[in-house]
Amino acid sequence: MAPSTNTASLPYQALLVLSFGGPNQPEDVIPFLENVLRGRNVPQERMLEVAEHYYHFGGKSPINEQNLALIAALRAEMDSHGLSNFPIYFGNRNWHPLLENTMRQMAADGISRALCLTTSSFSSYSGCRQYRENIAAAREAIGEAAPRFDKIRVWYNHPLFIDAVAARVREASSGMNPEQRLSARLVFTAHSIPSSMAASCDYERQLNESCRLVAEAVGGHPYVLVYQSRSGPPNQPWLEPDIGDYIRAQHAAGDQSPIVIVPVGFVSDHMEVMFDLDEEARQICDELGIAMVRAASVGAHPRFVEMIRLLVEERLTENPLRLSIGQYPPNHDACPENCCPPMQRPAHAGPATPHASAAR
Repeated sequence: MAPSTNTASLPYQALLVLSFGGPNQPEDVIPFLENVLRGRNVPQERMLEVAEHYYHFGGKSPINEQNLALIAALRAEMDSHGLSNFPIYFGNRNWHPLLENTMRQMAADGISRALCLTTSSFSSYSGCRQYRENIAAAREAIGEAAPRFDKIRVWYNHPLFIDAVAARVREASSGMNPEQRLSARLVFTAHSIPSSMAASCDYERQLNESCRLVAEAVGGHPYVLVYQSRSGPPNQPWLEPDIGDYIRAQHAAGDQSPIVIVPVGFVSDHMEVMFDLDEEARQICDELGIAMVRAASVGAHPRFVEMIRLLVEERLTENPLRLSIGQYPPNHDACPENCCPPMQRPAHAGPATPHASAAR
């Protein structure tokens, strides 16, 4: 074990892991969805329809337990690299432990400046800027005692992230027979966002680069990037193709290639991954006779955990080693003022139609 670092000399005193949140029991489902949908024009019947997705899995989302497992693995990783005195806190946007409550605890513990890791690998309003807005709102509610936060950069082209996703692909494809593995197509998935929002951020570019790097790392299989979990009104363009539409279109064109579905846009196997991929995409593949396996998300893979520790260390040292691979440099640390702007909702748009959790 590495000797402990004197944290009093560091520019930050703690790490906050900030995520979306999810219900822990059936009684939480409706209050959780009300938090998610607050301020949005969503019909009651649509919210109840989404609630059924949670009830299908016992009324509990796996996201909190998976985040806690990631934090436990990160705690061990940091302890073994001289950061045993660097505390890790956990907060959520939409469910307990809620961000504001976690920030109050941090303030009570004497934390005045901290790093923040959001559970999103890519730049977008929902995956980056909205979390910064959540932090600003919580700080305003707490007042002068609230800690200040600096967000850790997105890691879509970090070599250890690519290693972790590639390892998950290999794990999944090991369940195929040799012929299937040889002919398999990689189908990368990410949460769809409105096209107008995508046009003002780097979400698509970053996703395409991650997919290219992972496909290259696992031997150059043919691959495609598709989307899932659309939640907007039908008359509003969102990123396409939807994964179900893609599978059906490939089959209609005579392509029966086995597929490995890779949820590259998601850090954990939460409700949307389980419902959209393990339920809906699986059903489509079974109906069409297409061999399909689903890779796990990076979760608490050791290479991913190591990456987070390195990203923390980037911000704790004067001469950081900022790792990236591929054709783009490491992403910025401090987001520009106009970074990932929110979508301007047109006046004629119909009511929104949320999916299972809208988690990022």
